Amino acid sequence: MAERAQYEELMRQFSAFGAVKRELGRIMPSDCPSGSAAVLTLLGRFGDMRMSRLAELLAVDMSVTSRHVAHLAERGWIDRSPDPTDKRSRIVHLTPKGRAQLELLSERTTQLLADCLSDWSDEEVAQLTRLMARLRASFDDSRVAVPPRLPPPALELEATTRTPANT
Repeated sequence: MAERAQYEELMRQFSAFGAVKRELGRIMPSDCPSGSAAVLTLLGRFGDMRMSRLAELLAVDMSVTSRHVAHLAERGWIDRSPDPTDKRSRIVHLTPKGRAQLELLSERTTQLLADCLSDWSDEEVAQLTRLMARLRASFDDSRVAVPPRLPPPALELEATTRTPANT
């Protein structure tokens, strides 16, 4: 197991990774925030799906997913249709306009990564990809394994002894 100092350095690197995410966000079209881009990416990768599955893949609450889906539907990038097996549920799918938007996002992010990592070898990029996938999988596994948060322990009071009163 790694030393505490290694985990502390890893946390500093996670914080610094925020700059990478911000830079990726800067190249996105103004009408396509990161949450919307994530929905488009998932639909492009996995195809049509129920809203509940989309929320699960995004690892966010259903209300957050609904806002992202409404935003995308307003722009004509996705359609929602009733689930034939459960009319209360909706199936979400990309439209041709949404596929074009996804292609634009992919081109922009791919070009930025290619520019910023131009001095990396193919193996280094592949290694980073493998390690990030493994990190994500470890956190997915831990969501199941970690028990819910427990309340903080109660402060223990010192035991007091009563002595009988003098009579």
